[in-house]
Amino acid sequence: MMIQIDDTIISMDLFDKQFCCDLSVCKGECCIEGDSGAPLEESEVPILEKILPVIWDDLSPVSQEVIKKQGVSYVDIEGDRVTSIVNGGECVFSYVDEQGVCKCAIEKACREGRIDFYKPISCYLYPVRLENLRNGTVAINVHRWKVCQAAFELGKKMGLPVYQFLKEPLIRRFGAEWYEKVCIAASEIEKIKR
Repeated sequence: MMIQIDDTIISMDLFDKQFCCDLSVCKGECCIEGDSGAPLEESEVPILEKILPVIWDDLSPVSQEVIKKQGVSYVDIEGDRVTSIVNGGECVFSYVDEQGVCKCAIEKACREGRIDFYKPISCYLYPVRLENLRNGTVAINVHRWKVCQAAFELGKKMGLPVYQFLKEPLIRRFGAEWYEKVCIAASEIEKIKR
């Protein structure tokens, strides 16, 4: 079942599944695993190019070489614009902290006040994936990936639905008014379940 709010079609998984990142278990594997980079919106590519000098020293020498050769992004085999990757998997914007956790250099720079861009919306919204449909609507689905199993388990233990875990990025992408409608829908869904 799906719910339509404004120009979005939302999977029930957004309400029914629970999620909370558990970096102590996964060590940020989502920034390393995969056969393609993180999906990018076209408007994000110039932003990444603009902030690159600010985060350059936070990137590994290998990542810097990849960026020098192909830029901050490329078009993958499916025709999607994605972040550049190292050795067929690791995002060029990732780094490993003192605890051995892979993290985002863009997010680090934003938290430190050096830039005002948090990170690509596809990363910020994970485990949600967006799909632009032909009629102008956006499908919102929860992606299940083995590297995030611990996050689904922790979210379940905490009773934290995906839409609540992703409040900030959902508001960034769709707006506060839209998010309020999602909360109302969640409340109505809970009434029906009772």
